[in-house]
Amino acid sequence: MKNNSLLIMVIFLFSGCIENSQKTNDEEIKAYNIDFNWGEGGPNGFARPGLWADANPVEHVNWYAALGCNVIQSFAVSCNGYAWYKNGIVPEQPGLKYDFLTDQVKLAHQKNIKVFGYFCAGSNTKWGQEHPDLSYGAPSSPHIPYTKQYLDYLCASIEDAIRKTGIDGVFIDWLWNPGTTMEPYPPLAWMDCEQVMYSELMNQPFPGKDKITPEIELQFRRKAIDRCWKRIRETVKKTKPDCIIWLTSCQLTSKDIAGSDMLKEVDWVLNEAGDIATTEIVRSMLGENTRLVTCLANWNGQDPAKVIPAAIKEKVGLYGFTKPVLGSIMPPVDYYLSKSVDSLKGDERNIAVLARVYNNLPFDYVRK
Repeated sequence: MKNNSLLIMVIFLFSGCIENSQKTNDEEIKAYNIDFNWGEGGPNGFARPGLWADANPVEHVNWYAALGCNVIQSFAVSCNGYAWYKNGIVPEQPGLKYDFLTDQVKLAHQKNIKVFGYFCAGSNTKWGQEHPDLSYGAPSSPHIPYTKQYLDYLCASIEDAIRKTGIDGVFIDWLWNPGTTMEPYPPLAWMDCEQVMYSELMNQPFPGKDKITPEIELQFRRKAIDRCWKRIRETVKKTKPDCIIWLTSCQLTSKDIAGSDMLKEVDWVLNEAGDIATTEIVRSMLGENTRLVTCLANWNGQDPAKVIPAAIKEKVGLYGFTKPVLGSIMPPVDYYLSKSVDSLKGDERNIAVLARVYNNLPFDYVRK
């Protein structure tokens, strides 16, 4: 690989920084997520309720610890609309064997690992099915207008998870208006509930669909996201002031959010697209204390040999995710360390590189 020598050098520099760093809020972010969102059996691309309900928190925490993580991105409520902890206001995944998220937090804290609980702001299959008048159906894409009714539900869910599981942070995904996650977005449908939102957000009656220009729609879209963000932030910080809010976005330069208060006020931001260019461009949009994280995942096609050295140099956190492949979990970390990086592809290669970086091992390390 052409970039091996550069990556080896940077990893050793990174290792020295890790050894000398103190446990502060500025420590390196070394995160991963075994993704429970996407799977078989549901009415859309999201996993059917109860898939992986036998997930063992001990096995999961031990896997993340072996990978070298100091942050686990786990799940409070996944996109199918069911919770990964027991006795909450959101029904748990059918057949949930363990109090998964709550137990993960307890076990992870014994290893000085932070745990984040996932919420999808823009998609929730259960909500869409139960509230057809407040949703664009239930596709596996953003489909929920940010009505007051939905924000009450979302924020109550977030508060409940923080109080009952002890999570260190919330991970907010797909904070988008209905449509796709990537521009150009389709026009809004202007459902009745969105017309009510228009009056609330724009301080004037809805003028009729034929009077909505692209400029007016963009203003509405930005206001809808801003209201949702401010409700989330207020809820989290009132419930647990030191709880970290981590926003992920696959298009941080989108007109819907570029220059927003959200990007200035959020604690951590993930550039899910993972590209170096966006990571650099977005810096000027972030708040003084907002931490930036980049992503390695098969879907975004980023080369870890390029992304990781750039991230380390600029003190950008590292994160990756993939769908489980062995039941609810992944092969042992030894599997990735016992093979050369160059022999692996896709998410396996990403995990193999992260395992070495997170454990302060050289890029060409192969465990015998």
